[in-house]
Amino acid sequence: MTSALLDGPRLAPRSGAPSQLIVLLHGYGADGKDLIELGRQWQRLLPQAAFVAPNAPERVPMSAVGRQWFALTMREPGERWKGVTQARPALDAFLDAELRRHALSSSALALVGFSQGTMMALHCGLRREAAPAVIVGYSGLLVLEPGKERQSLKAEVRSKPPILLVHGEADDLIPASALFESAEALAEAAIPCEWHLSPRLGHGIDAEGLRQGGEFIAAALARARRAASL
Repeated sequence: MTSALLDGPRLAPRSGAPSQLIVLLHGYGADGKDLIELGRQWQRLLPQAAFVAPNAPERVPMSAVGRQWFALTMREPGERWKGVTQARPALDAFLDAELRRHALSSSALALVGFSQGTMMALHCGLRREAAPAVIVGYSGLLVLEPGKERQSLKAEVRSKPPILLVHGEADDLIPASALFESAEALAEAAIPCEWHLSPRLGHGIDAEGLRQGGEFIAAALARARRAASL
């Protein structure tokens, strides 16, 4: 895979040249058009941010428009680990290219994922040499290496950005227990993590989760900007 395979809908900043970059990673079976809507909701809060929602590199079998970061059968042990590992280089290259496009450093980068996109945001973001400013993950989980689990995370982590995980209490696709297991694994690796559980919500994003995610990103980017100016 190469960065040329990744592209998707974009939103320009409301105000001037971009000083922040928000990358939105969609879930299995969707595409960039699905998650770019988050950018429209957050533009007032982040008027200087450029938003991009790349389409995942692979088509979902038997789907005309759906895309996937990696195949999911839910029958093969370790397929999530294999999937995020194989998909990471293309996403890494895309992030590097987007930062160059806007002449920004990683301290101006926010990664946001939904479901399978959250798996990619966490896997890739924690292993980048230069840490993104923040990661927000909706309805997803932290993928750990089978057989090594949390020990492998500690060994591979290269950056420790602040993380917010948001999940629906009634999620029947990725259960809410994944939120707590992911938060515990991140805490063991000394990675700062906050979380929010949305009551009665299934596999989706509600207004409260949207609000918390946007405010978390704005605060983290502001802190990173202040730190860079010191």
